Parts: sequence; structure tokens; C-alpha cells
Amino acid sequence: MKTLLCALVLAAPLMAQESRPQVWISPSSRTIHAQPVQVTQVEARIDIADQIATTTLDISLRNPTGRPQESELLVPVPGGAVLKAFAFEGGSAEGTARLLPREEARRIYDSIVAQTRDPALLEFVGDAVVKSSVFPVPANGTQKVRVTYEQLLEADGARLDYVLPRSEAVEYAVPWRLSMRLKSTARIASLYSPSHEIAVKQPGDHEASLSCETKDPGAFRVSLLRETKDEMTASLLAYPDPKTGGGYFLLMIAPPRPRADARPMLREVTLVIDRSGSMAGPKLDQVKAAALQVIEGLDEGEGFNLIVYNEAVEMFAAEPVIKTAKTTRQGREYINALRVSGGTNIHDSVVEALRQKPLEGMLPIVLFLTDGLPTIGQTSEKAIREAVAKGNPHQRRVFTFGVGVDVNTPLLARIARETRASAEFVLPREDVEVKVARVFDRLRGPLLTKPTVRVDEPNRVNDLIPSPLPDVFQGEQILLSGEYRGEAPLHFLLTGAGTEGERKFDFTFNLDKASTANAFVARLWASNKIAVLSEAIRDMGADGGTGNTTELVNEIVRLSTQFGILTEYTAFLAEEGTSLAAVPASAKAADNYGNKAMKTRSGPAAVSQQDNLKKGVESKQLNVRNRFLDEKMQAVEITSVQQCQAGALFNKGNRWMDASAAKAGRGPDRTVEIGSAEFGRLVDELAADNRQGLLALRGELLVEHRGELVLIR
Repeated sequence: MKTLLCALVLAAPLMAQESRPQVWISPSSRTIHAQPVQVTQVEARIDIADQIATTTLDISLRNPTGRPQESELLVPVPGGAVLKAFAFEGGSAEGTARLLPREEARRIYDSIVAQTRDPALLEFVGDAVVKSSVFPVPANGTQKVRVTYEQLLEADGARLDYVLPRSEAVEYAVPWRLSMRLKSTARIASLYSPSHEIAVKQPGDHEASLSCETKDPGAFRVSLLRETKDEMTASLLAYPDPKTGGGYFLLMIAPPRPRADARPMLREVTLVIDRSGSMAGPKLDQVKAAALQVIEGLDEGEGFNLIVYNEAVEMFAAEPVIKTAKTTRQGREYINALRVSGGTNIHDSVVEALRQKPLEGMLPIVLFLTDGLPTIGQTSEKAIREAVAKGNPHQRRVFTFGVGVDVNTPLLARIARETRASAEFVLPREDVEVKVARVFDRLRGPLLTKPTVRVDEPNRVNDLIPSPLPDVFQGEQILLSGEYRGEAPLHFLLTGAGTEGERKFDFTFNLDKASTANAFVARLWASNKIAVLSEAIRDMGADGGTGNTTELVNEIVRLSTQFGILTEYTAFLAEEGTSLAAVPASAKAADNYGNKAMKTRSGPAAVSQQDNLKKGVESKQLNVRNRFLDEKMQAVEITSVQQCQAGALFNKGNRWMDASAAKAGRGPDRTVEIGSAEFGRLVDELAADNRQGLLALRGELLVEHRGELVLIR
């Protein structure tokens, strides 16, 4: 297929050229020409045994026309791959296929471009290609094609990277179903995809599986960390950027397994439950069920407490108790007896939860639930934030849950963020019990608490995200992004508390493998950074406050235009007629931040904003379509902006322009016609810079290339 996992191209046979024009077909919505055969779905099954990866692609085709279509398939595959099988359904003759090296693949792409004047396939310059024999797609019928290839995955220390070539075109929307099975002689320490959300299952140390369903474009990437002899498994992906004097990095750390003789780290969980009048009905029933589930889910010997509040604060016990059969029964009776009445005293309930004397040797956790705004006692957002910041002597992690939309979303998010935790919001049609259980299940088996990462040399790295690092539980990993300076090796020191007490790990990474092929690293960092800056602006709006947001907004606009990462606050940059010049763009963005981020503290629009910010800060997957929730909690996508490598192109006046060209406000320095010899040289240069992905776009392109503005048409 021409996009995602593979790029497929179908062609009418040469013998049909006399009766009708040759037709080249891309199996994606990004057609090369009139497309009589449609790709309806692609299934990819990937099996990895140590370093050998076998990929099988099942491509479903449909021919809606009244005449049979003789077709030919081109599937870009990584260099060094070996073709294992090709087959199609029906027909008396067996299908055949050849795997052609990148040079021969380029000649085929060039011949297509010469006929169609459409450069879409050239985004795969540098890959090899599987070229099939002719096979039929019946009139008004379907066809299935299967391609299987094998490759040796190159190891970078403890890391293996699997990449499935797919189109970068933002308009691509063919559904893909991907599955991967892994078996490894070494222990599988972690699995991570920077490109797509994946569901991972790991039944044992040496095998794992993952699945993904998507319509989003872009190469499918998976990184596997295998345990080494060292206690800590870590790896670094780097993208060099000469403009910054260094570049961007993504540090992947799989926490060590506890020593065989170490006792597991225990948890102490305090549930803080809102029992104000607005909790009456199903909400209280769900909260009770969630509380019971948490207590039942604790292991014998772990600790718990219950705090309930309306205008007053009441406690199950003066301090947390050890879970036994007796305390479990007493806790169950206490929960079942809860009744609702009164207002919402958030301040005092938080203070009481944080000031409890903790049980020795346990990780202290608070699950804080509320369905309303502070109405009793100290109601100032700033005062409640300060109470958490200054009144948490035992460093409790406060996981907050907003039930419904009438909650102060930035307050709950700030409380969680300050305490190395996270905030969740339960929408009116969602179940509180399910949301609480999902978070509680993740908090099993703490492996490393209070982790911190630093670099020995001052000023070598900056803007590390997330900060502070959250605790690491079973099945989790640390993903840390940032900027680096210079080209010397980076030396990191990781410290944290494990089951055996304080633990220290250090590791050094050379930057000689920093590559422009890792442009996703820069985009991931920029996405996180924009969300962090947006949260800072949002915090300024507490208690109706205002502040000087100029510096923060200017940086957000700079990053948004450079990387093509738009949010609800900067989506206007994609609109026709909008200037990308810094001054007018920043002025418009400042208005949006003032009216939305700072003023809207509760209600559906506030919950949407917090959901968007949480994904922006925490997500380590690309958001290529700039997907977010609007003020009505409806999903929005922006398809007039194309993220490409570590840059972006904006569709203005039926022409795609990168940010530099759009800001220049002038015509091109030279014009290059598609299919010309000059165009061929330009493609070579773009491929050398790993920017050939921009050729997937439809229509004219105006881009800055090696110091000049070039119009491709």
C-alpha cells in the first residue's frame, strides 16, 4: 500500500495500453491518478524472534467498476529485506514477485512520475520494493493479496528498532490492523512505539505481543529494549539539529527487576471521598463500589484509610491501618454506611489526607474524588494549591478524580502534577468505578519511586520532560525527552528508591548515531513542551488572575509553526488567510489563551482542555493529525497541516508551504517541474536530508531547501 505499513501501487498491464491509458493506483486515499481499484484494509502480522523479523501483509482490494482490472503491486520494504512469499486469491496461474534494490525501485518510481507528473511514490526513495506480477481484480469484486518478507533488525546496544514503511500523507485513511509477536533469548525489558498507540501483553520475560488499529499515516515504529548484564536497561534516540547547536533526544529506561531476595514494596492507599449533596444517586453508588474494589485489591500487609468530606471532614481511622480481615470488614461497613449531604470542603480534606502519619516502609498514595467546586471553607484555588505544595511532608502521591464536569479541572490537575501523580475526569456517562480501577491497577508493584535524572556536565541538556519524573510501577518504563548541546557523549545519572533502598544507575550514550531519520524525536519533544507551556499559562488564571503571558505564548507559536503541532489554542494557524508571521500569530494566540485557558476553569470546555493538555504532556506517540477535543467535547482533526520530518507544511491557497516559506512573504527563488532532470536532482537532495516525505503531498509545494525557496510543480 502506498501509505502506512507499506506503499502499494497497482498498474494496468502493458498489454492494455492500446485499449485504455495506463492507470497507476495507490492503495490509499492519496491517489496517483483515477483509481479503479480501492484498498479497503491492510492487516500486518509481524513475528520477531531475537533479531529476525518476518512481516506478512494481507491487502484487501475492491474493484467497483464494471470491468476486470489487471493489476500490479509495488510494496516498499526496508533495505536488506528478503522476499519470502507472494500470493493472491483465485486465478489459474500462480503469482510471482521480485524484491528490487533501492536503485531499481527509484527507476520504477521515476517512470511513474514521468507518466503521471505525480511524485507521491518518491517519498519511499531509499527503500527497496517488492514488485509483483500482474494479477486480476474482478469486476464489481474483491481481491486479497499477501506479501511476506523477512529482515534482520540492527541492534543498537540493548535496543532493536522495527520500522514498517508507510506514507506520511496526512490525508491517508485506509484502516490498518497490526499485530506483533516477539520471542527473545534475552529478557524483554520494555516495548515502545513512538508512532502509534499500542496495546502490549507480556505473559513472560521472554515473550510479548502487541496490537494496534489505526487510520493514521506514518511509518509504524516499535522499539524493543532487551535486558543486558547491567541492572538498568536504557537506550537513547537522538535527532541532530545544527540550528540549536545540538539536537533533541528521547531517553528510554526500563527499570530493573527487584533482586530475588528483596521484599516487594508495599502501598498505603488513602481514599478521599466527596459525600456532598451533589453526589447523590448513581455517582455515590459507583464511588462506594470503587472504594470497596481498592480495599479488596490491596495485598495483605498493605495499608489503607478512608476520609469522607462535605462541609466537615471525617476519617475512618486517625492514621492508616494495616489491611487484615478485621480492618477490611470494618472498612467495608464504613463505606456502605456513607450518606450524602452538605457542601464541598476540598481544602480541609486534602490537608487531612496529606498530614497523616504514614506507615513505615510503604509508598503513600491518595485517591482523591470530588464532583464539585470548593464551596465550603477555604475556596481559593491558589490557597488550595499552596496547601498541597507546602503541606505534604510525607510526599504522598495524590491521584485526583473529577466526577462530572462541574469541577475545577486545572486545580485537580495541579494537585496531581505537584505530587508525581495524574488527574482523571469521569464524564457523566462514564463509570467512576471503572476509571478508579484502571488507575489503581496501574499502581501495582512500585519498582522505583522518586526517580530523578541529571547530567554531569552543566548546560548539556535542558527542557527535560516530564519533570518531575513519576514513580515507576510494574510494566512501566521511563520516557524522558529533552534538548542537548554539543556532540560529546551524554552521561546520565538516575537515582530513586527501590525495594532495597536508594538505588543509583549511570549510563553514557555516544551521539554518533544521531540521525535526521529520527525526526519524530524532535516532534515528540515539541508536543510535550507546548503542553507544558500551556499548562503554565492556564495556572495563571487561578482565582481570576492575569499575568504576563507574552514570553510563553511567543514560544508556543514558534514551536507550533516550526513543527506543525497545533492545539485548540493555535488551530487558527491552519486557517486560510492566517498569517504565520510571529507578531500577528502571537497576538491571536494570546487572546485564545486568555479567553480559554485562563478563564475557563470548570464545565465541558474545561474538561476538554485538561484532556488535551494531559495527552500533550504525557503522550509519547505522534499526533500527526493534530487531534484534540473542542469546547463541546467533540473530536477535531486538522488536515491542512502536514507534519514532515522535524518541520511542517501549511496548505495556503491550494499550495503547501513550509513555515519558512510562508513567513518569507515572497516568491520562489527557482521553480522545479516534476519529472524534469532538475527535479530528479532535487529528489536526491531531499532524500539525503531525509525530507522526501514532503513529496507525498498533493499539489504545488513551496519549501525552503538549502538556503533558497523552491517551488515544486
